[in-house]
Amino acid sequence: MNTNKDEKVKTVASNRLDTGDLALVALFAAVMAVCSWITVPAAVPFTLQTMGVFLAVGLLGGKRGTISVLVYLFLGAIGLPVFSGFSGGLGYMMGATGGYIIGFLFSALFMWFMEKVFGRDMKILILSMVLGLILCYAFGTAWFMTVYSGSNGPIDLATALGWCVFPFIIPDAIKIAVACLLIRRLRPAIHIDD
Repeated sequence: MNTNKDEKVKTVASNRLDTGDLALVALFAAVMAVCSWITVPAAVPFTLQTMGVFLAVGLLGGKRGTISVLVYLFLGAIGLPVFSGFSGGLGYMMGATGGYIIGFLFSALFMWFMEKVFGRDMKILILSMVLGLILCYAFGTAWFMTVYSGSNGPIDLATALGWCVFPFIIPDAIKIAVACLLIRRLRPAIHIDD
């Protein structure tokens, strides 16, 4: 008689995060912070932030990985120094490059969408990382152009891409490759059931 009610209770319970899930979400928010503090010297120095996002979603799955990115962004928004250069705060996020940080959430959400529709196959994960990164680039560049134009005058798309995207394409491709290698090795140790 109460099978519908029992099924609803089971569905609600299965959608909740248990203590282990919460620990993994917190751990990967910390991993993203550490990745943001690591600056790789190059002609244009870069951090490993995006790799942290890819690892979180790739290892924890879409839901937990996205929540981990949200926690990371929240910690930065309240002023904890979780962003590159040990910076944080809402002011930093609202700055010219803050759109790329907020874009991490769009990347994670897109990767989660791809996982829900096509599964957790490694080929799908790689594709979702590439497309999620393009989404992050698009949002971040639009944000950059808006903020930069507001304080320094108009900027054309080619210039914005030359400053904010083109120098990072090869490093980001390397980060995707490294993230995929780590995910392939570590995924069996992290038992996630979505």
